[in-house]
Amino acid sequence: MNAPASPPSAESLRAALAGLLAGLPPTQAARAVERLIANYRGTTPTDAPVLRDRSDVAAYAAYRMPATFEAVRGVLDALREAAPDWAPATHTDVGGGTGAASWAVAEAWEEAPPRTTVLDWAEPALTLGRELAAGALDAEWRRERIGTALRLADTDLVTVSYVLKELTEADRTALVTEAARAAQAVVIVEPGTPDGYERIIAARTLLIDAGFTVAAPCPHSGACPIVPGTDWCHFSARVSRSSLHRQVKGGSLPYEDEKYSYVAATRFPVTPTVSRVTRRPQIRKGLVQLELCGPDGLAREMVTKRHGPLYKQARDTEWGDSWPPEQDA
Repeated sequence: MNAPASPPSAESLRAALAGLLAGLPPTQAARAVERLIANYRGTTPTDAPVLRDRSDVAAYAAYRMPATFEAVRGVLDALREAAPDWAPATHTDVGGGTGAASWAVAEAWEEAPPRTTVLDWAEPALTLGRELAAGALDAEWRRERIGTALRLADTDLVTVSYVLKELTEADRTALVTEAARAAQAVVIVEPGTPDGYERIIAARTLLIDAGFTVAAPCPHSGACPIVPGTDWCHFSARVSRSSLHRQVKGGSLPYEDEKYSYVAATRFPVTPTVSRVTRRPQIRKGLVQLELCGPDGLAREMVTKRHGPLYKQARDTEWGDSWPPEQDA
């Protein structure tokens, strides 16, 4: 593997993606994206991928890589906040496809990006990911079936992003268990939907049973305080829209919000947040309402001008942030 020639970032990823659809008619790209959105992250068995050729992969990558990157990047920020002195030297991106999570990991630890191995069963995705990453990532791209037979080399960090829904329940359990065996830290990201949250909770339980500590988003490794079926824990990342995004969705805004659920857990000591903002703060005149998850469960906190500097911090706080902003606040 060659050392990257330029630091990876959201900007460099967008630049790498810019030429993907050159020569592909916009209507063809839009049709490919619509089909792939419906099928690729659905119930398709892992031995029958719908990424059939380079056009499919290019369209899907251009549409989904920026959103996956931003979601994983947000998760890694939370992990780094809980473990500021830890940095992975090695990283395995399971089901990594074209490598969006690997770009996010490389940017999160840009001072010394880890050596990455991307595992996926779709060869066209691996080929395109390898091309996109040339000169940007220190990565190896390897074809592997993601299932009960998968065996991972020991590594510091394993990421599994937007993969669990593609697997049977048995394969999900096997993958999370194997990741826990092989890694010092495991990051799992799923769509921010009720069923995505359920898969995250199941994975979280497996990691805790394997001896891991939850680093984020939870402020503890106890049971989730959300009553099943009443709500779900998820977060949001702002993603710049390309012209393809706007064409497929028929929208005019230059951005969209990617909703995601996640768990980051480690075998080493971490300092989880005191509490986490679980909804977009409600800002009113002289008042900020925060929905929080803390060690004692779910709570609502009202911060007013009477709280002085804390009020300004509350107004600047975003969905998914730690609260209070500083541990000694």
